[in-house]
Amino acid sequence: MVILETKAIILDEKAIQRATTRIANEIIERNKGIEDIILVGIKTRGVPFAERLAKKIEEIEEEKIEVLTLDITLYRDDLTERYSEPVVRDKKLNYNINDKTIVLVDDVIFTGRTVRAALDALVDIGRPRKVQLAVLVDRGHRELPIRADYVGKNLPTARSEVVNVYLNEIDGLDKVVIKSKR
Repeated sequence: MVILETKAIILDEKAIQRATTRIANEIIERNKGIEDIILVGIKTRGVPFAERLAKKIEEIEEEKIEVLTLDITLYRDDLTERYSEPVVRDKKLNYNINDKTIVLVDDVIFTGRTVRAALDALVDIGRPRKVQLAVLVDRGHRELPIRADYVGKNLPTARSEVVNVYLNEIDGLDKVVIKSKR
Protein backbone atom coordinates (compact mmCIF):
# COMPACT_ATOMS: atom_id res chain seq x y z
CA MET A 1 0.00 0.00 0.00
CA VAL A 2 1.37 3.39 -1.01
CA ILE A 3 1.15 6.02 1.68
CA LEU A 4 0.94 9.61 0.50
CA GLU A 5 2.18 12.41 2.68
CA THR A 6 1.05 16.03 2.34
CA LYS A 7 3.94 17.93 0.83
CA ALA A 8 2.35 21.38 0.63
CA ILE A 9 -0.95 23.23 0.84
CA ILE A 10 -1.17 25.07 -2.47
CA LEU A 11 -4.51 26.88 -2.13
CA ASP A 12 -6.47 27.58 1.03
CA GLU A 13 -10.10 28.67 1.25
CA LYS A 14 -9.34 32.36 0.56
CA ALA A 15 -7.08 31.55 -2.41
CA ILE A 16 -9.79 29.31 -3.92
CA GLN A 17 -12.30 32.16 -3.53
CA ARG A 18 -9.93 34.58 -5.26
CA ALA A 19 -9.28 32.13 -8.10
CA THR A 20 -13.03 31.59 -8.53
CA THR A 21 -13.63 35.36 -8.74
CA ARG A 22 -10.80 35.81 -11.25
CA ILE A 23 -12.01 32.96 -13.49
CA ALA A 24 -15.61 34.24 -13.37
CA ASN A 25 -14.44 37.70 -14.49
CA GLU A 26 -12.28 36.21 -17.25
CA ILE A 27 -15.22 34.17 -18.59
CA ILE A 28 -17.38 37.30 -18.73
CA GLU A 29 -14.67 39.43 -20.33
CA ARG A 30 -13.52 36.91 -22.95
CA ASN A 31 -17.10 36.19 -24.04
CA LYS A 32 -18.24 39.83 -23.84
CA GLY A 33 -20.98 38.93 -21.38
CA ILE A 34 -22.77 35.68 -20.64
CA GLU A 35 -25.28 35.41 -23.47
CA ASP A 36 -25.54 31.80 -24.72
CA ILE A 37 -22.97 30.54 -22.19
CA ILE A 38 -23.56 27.32 -20.29
CA LEU A 39 -21.26 26.07 -17.53
CA VAL A 40 -20.91 22.27 -17.61
CA GLY A 41 -19.34 20.73 -14.51
CA ILE A 42 -17.51 17.46 -15.03
CA LYS A 43 -18.59 15.06 -12.33
CA THR A 44 -17.47 14.95 -9.43
CA ARG A 45 -15.55 18.05 -8.25
CA GLY A 46 -16.12 20.01 -11.44
CA VAL A 47 -19.79 20.33 -10.54
CA PRO A 48 -19.49 22.30 -7.28
CA PHE A 49 -16.73 24.40 -8.82
CA ALA A 50 -19.06 25.20 -11.78
CA GLU A 51 -21.81 26.13 -9.31
CA ARG A 52 -19.42 28.47 -7.49
CA LEU A 53 -18.45 30.09 -10.79
CA ALA A 54 -22.13 30.51 -11.69
CA LYS A 55 -22.86 32.16 -8.35
CA LYS A 56 -19.94 34.57 -8.79
CA ILE A 57 -20.96 35.35 -12.40
CA GLU A 58 -24.51 36.02 -11.22
CA GLU A 59 -23.18 38.45 -8.57
CA ILE A 60 -21.19 40.31 -11.23
CA GLU A 61 -23.69 40.26 -14.12
CA GLU A 62 -26.91 40.23 -12.05
CA GLU A 63 -28.15 37.47 -14.34
CA LYS A 64 -28.42 33.74 -13.81
CA ILE A 65 -26.23 31.38 -15.84
CA GLU A 66 -27.13 27.75 -16.57
CA VAL A 67 -25.07 25.01 -14.86
CA LEU A 68 -25.25 21.42 -16.08
CA THR A 69 -23.58 18.22 -14.86
CA LEU A 70 -21.69 15.88 -17.17
CA ASP A 71 -20.88 12.30 -16.18
CA ILE A 72 -18.07 11.10 -18.44
CA THR A 73 -17.55 7.66 -16.89
CA LEU A 74 -18.49 5.68 -19.98
CA TYR A 75 -16.43 7.93 -22.27
CA ARG A 76 -13.11 7.41 -20.50
CA ASP A 77 -10.41 5.55 -22.44
CA ASP A 78 -9.27 3.96 -19.17
CA LEU A 79 -12.76 2.75 -18.23
CA THR A 80 -11.83 -0.92 -17.84
CA GLU A 81 -8.77 -0.03 -15.77
CA ARG A 82 -10.76 2.14 -13.35
CA TYR A 83 -14.06 0.27 -13.05
CA SER A 84 -14.49 -3.49 -13.12
CA GLU A 85 -18.25 -3.11 -13.46
CA PRO A 86 -19.22 0.42 -14.48
CA VAL A 87 -22.79 1.46 -13.76
CA VAL A 88 -24.58 2.47 -16.95
CA ARG A 89 -26.89 5.42 -16.50
CA ASP A 90 -29.18 6.60 -19.23
CA LYS A 91 -28.84 10.19 -18.12
CA LYS A 92 -27.97 12.84 -20.66
CA LEU A 93 -27.86 16.58 -20.45
CA ASN A 94 -31.51 17.53 -20.79
CA TYR A 95 -30.65 20.85 -22.31
CA ASN A 96 -30.10 22.08 -25.83
CA ILE A 97 -26.38 22.87 -26.16
CA ASN A 98 -26.51 23.47 -29.92
CA ASP A 99 -24.90 26.77 -30.96
CA LYS A 100 -24.08 27.64 -27.32
CA THR A 101 -20.71 28.44 -25.77
CA ILE A 102 -19.93 25.64 -23.34
CA VAL A 103 -17.47 26.21 -20.53
CA LEU A 104 -16.39 22.79 -19.27
CA VAL A 105 -15.42 23.04 -15.61
CA ASP A 106 -13.19 20.64 -13.69
CA ASP A 107 -11.02 20.73 -10.60
CA VAL A 108 -7.66 19.62 -12.08
CA ILE A 109 -6.26 19.07 -15.56
CA PHE A 110 -3.39 16.60 -15.58
CA THR A 111 -3.04 14.67 -18.84
CA GLY A 112 -6.16 15.92 -20.64
CA ARG A 113 -7.85 12.49 -20.76
CA THR A 114 -10.85 13.63 -18.72
CA VAL A 115 -11.36 16.65 -20.96
CA ARG A 116 -11.16 14.50 -24.08
CA ALA A 117 -13.83 12.20 -22.63
CA ALA A 118 -15.98 15.25 -21.82
CA LEU A 119 -15.62 16.54 -25.38
CA ASP A 120 -16.70 13.14 -26.73
CA ALA A 121 -19.72 13.17 -24.42
CA LEU A 122 -20.68 16.72 -25.49
CA VAL A 123 -20.52 15.86 -29.20
CA ASP A 124 -22.87 12.94 -28.55
CA ILE A 125 -25.37 15.37 -27.04
CA GLY A 126 -25.22 18.30 -29.45
CA ARG A 127 -23.10 20.73 -31.39
CA PRO A 128 -21.89 23.67 -29.31
CA ARG A 129 -20.64 26.79 -31.11
CA LYS A 130 -17.55 26.90 -28.90
CA VAL A 131 -16.10 24.88 -26.03
CA GLN A 132 -13.85 26.45 -23.42
CA LEU A 133 -12.22 24.89 -20.37
CA ALA A 134 -12.00 26.26 -16.82
CA VAL A 135 -9.97 24.44 -14.16
CA LEU A 136 -8.99 25.28 -10.62
CA VAL A 137 -5.53 23.68 -11.03
CA ASP A 138 -3.46 23.02 -14.16
CA ARG A 139 -0.69 20.51 -13.38
CA GLY A 140 1.14 21.11 -16.63
CA HIS A 141 1.51 17.53 -17.93
CA ARG A 142 0.07 16.80 -21.36
CA GLU A 143 -0.62 13.60 -23.21
CA LEU A 144 -3.04 15.52 -25.40
CA PRO A 145 -2.79 19.04 -26.82
CA ILE A 146 -5.46 20.42 -24.49
CA ARG A 147 -5.00 23.72 -22.69
CA ALA A 148 -7.36 25.34 -20.22
CA ASP A 149 -8.77 28.75 -21.17
CA TYR A 150 -9.26 29.73 -17.53
CA VAL A 151 -6.92 28.55 -14.76
CA GLY A 152 -7.02 29.25 -11.04
CA LYS A 153 -3.45 28.07 -10.39
CA ASN A 154 -0.74 26.73 -12.69
CA LEU A 155 1.10 24.11 -10.69
CA PRO A 156 4.03 22.29 -12.29
CA THR A 157 4.33 18.93 -10.52
CA ALA A 158 6.28 15.71 -10.81
CA ARG A 159 4.33 12.82 -12.30
CA SER A 160 4.78 10.95 -9.03
CA GLU A 161 3.01 13.68 -7.06
CA VAL A 162 -0.72 13.75 -6.47
CA VAL A 163 -2.80 16.92 -6.37
CA ASN A 164 -5.90 16.66 -4.21
CA VAL A 165 -8.64 19.27 -4.46
CA TYR A 166 -10.98 19.38 -1.49
CA LEU A 167 -14.22 21.29 -1.89
CA ASN A 168 -16.54 22.07 0.99
CA GLU A 169 -19.62 20.76 -0.84
CA ILE A 170 -18.09 17.27 -1.05
CA ASP A 171 -15.26 17.11 1.48
CA GLY A 172 -16.27 19.57 4.18
CA LEU A 173 -13.26 21.85 3.61
CA ASP A 174 -11.67 23.97 0.87
CA LYS A 175 -8.02 23.44 0.01
CA VAL A 176 -5.66 22.12 -2.63
CA VAL A 177 -2.69 20.02 -1.53
CA ILE A 178 0.22 18.22 -3.16
CA LYS A 179 0.95 14.79 -1.81
CA SER A 180 3.94 12.61 -2.48
CA LYS A 181 5.05 9.09 -1.64
CA ARG A 182 6.72 8.73 1.69
